[in-house]
Amino acid sequence: MTHKPVLLEEVIENLNLKPRMTVVDGTLGAGGHSLAILKKILPGGKLVSIDWDRRAIQNFEKRLKKEGYDIQEGVSPAPVKSNNHDKIPLYSFRPVWRGDQIVCHWCGVNDNYANLDKIFGELGLNKADAILIDLGFSSDQIEDAGRGFSFLHNGLLDMRYSPETQKMTAADVVNKYSEKNLADIFWQYGEEKYARRIAREISIERKGSKIDDVEKLVEIISKAVPENYKRDKIHFATRTFQALRIETNQELKNLETFLEKTEKILGRSSRLAVISFHSLEDRIVKNFIRKESRDCICPPKFPKCVCNHKKNLKIITKKPIQPSEKEIRENPRSRSAKMRIAEKI
Repeated sequence: MTHKPVLLEEVIENLNLKPRMTVVDGTLGAGGHSLAILKKILPGGKLVSIDWDRRAIQNFEKRLKKEGYDIQEGVSPAPVKSNNHDKIPLYSFRPVWRGDQIVCHWCGVNDNYANLDKIFGELGLNKADAILIDLGFSSDQIEDAGRGFSFLHNGLLDMRYSPETQKMTAADVVNKYSEKNLADIFWQYGEEKYARRIAREISIERKGSKIDDVEKLVEIISKAVPENYKRDKIHFATRTFQALRIETNQELKNLETFLEKTEKILGRSSRLAVISFHSLEDRIVKNFIRKESRDCICPPKFPKCVCNHKKNLKIITKKPIQPSEKEIRENPRSRSAKMRIAEKI
């Protein structure tokens, strides 16, 4: 299945993109947003595309070439380790050619978007003119049975976005966390109403043998939940798998860290766009933008302000932008997407 970028037209329209801008795509994925952004900031623009999954960087290079662009060879898009005491940049911009002209510069960064400040420091950048982050994961990840993201394909229970740099897998969470911790994760991150029953069944089953593949976990969840729950529109394993993915990759903590760092990196009148896919993410984004669009954030009962907080953002979307009916028909996975936009003041 070809991955379709969600809310693409709305992203391009609301980021106010122009030639020579410096833009960050915090989640490269299949590259649909990055490619559209790159075309809008020509000539002279700089695009930083970040992804924890190394394969996303490699696939986007191939996609650029199919689109008629050439990239300077010989510069690694991933961190370069060195024992040299001299300062060696981890990342470098690569010229992008169209014919015999350099039309822009691109850097594919194989890293966690929560490290945005470090990435900017390495690239020698001060401010971004626009920042986008799309918190969905790509069709390639869903359909790769070896990654364990989907309950529809059997494979190892992995769920790491970056197997090269992350140690903890979803199997580690399932087999090593206490029953109480599992129940808390399923409830908090999956909003799973049968969290305790599922955690209890996992605790019983893992005493016999390790739970390390998707099929076995789905069977355990099936045993734990009532029959009528299995007839629901949403697959009975959806919320548990979501919770495990969030915990394995520390997604919500990374999102909070990323948002806090955007404040220092966004230039004046620059825009931040965040596309979320479930209520936990959207709540974090909504609360962050709301907090940063107010001066005083003291509790209402305080007689006077003692926080000295100054607003940094202006809310552009009072209500989140959602996909049109046409987009949902063409791309059903976009159904739950919500985009919130704020502008640095």
